[in-house]
Amino acid sequence: MAAAVPAVDRLLDDGSGRRPRADARRNVERLVVAARQAAVEGGEITAHEIARRAGVGIGTFYRRVGSLEALLEAVLGEVLGEIIAKGDEGMADPDPWAGFTTFALSYIHLRNELCDVNKRLGDVLDNSRAELRDRIQILVERAQRAGAMRTDVTWEDVTFLMVAASTGPHTLGLQAGTRQWDRNLQVVLDGLRTPAPGVLPGEPPALAPGPETA
Repeated sequence: MAAAVPAVDRLLDDGSGRRPRADARRNVERLVVAARQAAVEGGEITAHEIARRAGVGIGTFYRRVGSLEALLEAVLGEVLGEIIAKGDEGMADPDPWAGFTTFALSYIHLRNELCDVNKRLGDVLDNSRAELRDRIQILVERAQRAGAMRTDVTWEDVTFLMVAASTGPHTLGLQAGTRQWDRNLQVVLDGLRTPAPGVLPGEPPALAPGPETA
C-alpha cells in the first residue's frame, strides 16, 4: 500500500500545486489535532468545538478546511492509514506473535478515534477497511502457523476480541484502572496464546468516587 496522505496535506491540497502559507498550515494542523483529541476524549465533535480547541475562530475553521465533514474525512483517512501502517510493521516483525501483539495494542487505541469520527460520517473509505481486514487476517494466520496462537479461532473472532478490550471508563460503579484497555487486551492475548500467560500491565479497576455510573 502507498503511504497514506496525512490529514493536513489532504486538506491543504487545492490542486494548484502551490505551497500553502505557514500560518495556514499551522491553523490546519491545530484543527486536525483538535479533532483527534475530541475523538479520543469522547468530546463534542462540532465545528465550533473543534475551532475552540484549536484556538481559532469559526471563520478560520471554514476558510481552512471547508466543512466539518471534510475535516473528519481527512482525519478518518489519516487514522486508518496509521492503523494499516502498524499492521505492515507487525507483518514485518520476524516474530509472528510479537508482530501481532504490537499491532493489537496500537489498534485498540487508534480504533477509538476511528469509531468516534466515523459516527459523524457513516461508512466511507471502504478500500482502507478492506486493507485493514487483510492485515488482521495475515497477522492472525501467521501467528497460528508459527504455533503461537490457538487455531480454533478465526481472524474474524480475533477482530471482535480486540474490540472487546476497548471498554468505557466506568461500569457498575467501578472506575477503570490505569491502562485498563491494555490489561483487558493482555487477558485476551493470554486466551489466544499457547501456552504461557503474560504479565498484566497497569492497575486493576477500583470503586469510583462520587455518583455511581452504570
